[in-house]
Amino acid sequence: MADSFAARARQIGGQVSLILGWTPDQFWTATPDELLGIFAAMEEAGSPGAPVRPLDRRTLEQLQKDDPDG
Repeated sequence: MADSFAARARQIGGQVSLILGWTPDQFWTATPDELLGIFAAMEEAGSPGAPVRPLDRRTLEQLQKDDPDG
């Protein structure tokens, strides 16, 4: 499944690694709200490196429900 939690986590982890320079540990200790706040700030600032569409809470919750073992 292309939209599994694990697939999306890899995608977002890669984005924050490239865009923010985060390590995997930094990514995994961040909360979804922290990531959304960063992505929203980048989008508002018009950053060319901002993801096209950050993961929202509803989508994250659905992915967790669909694939609880991630």
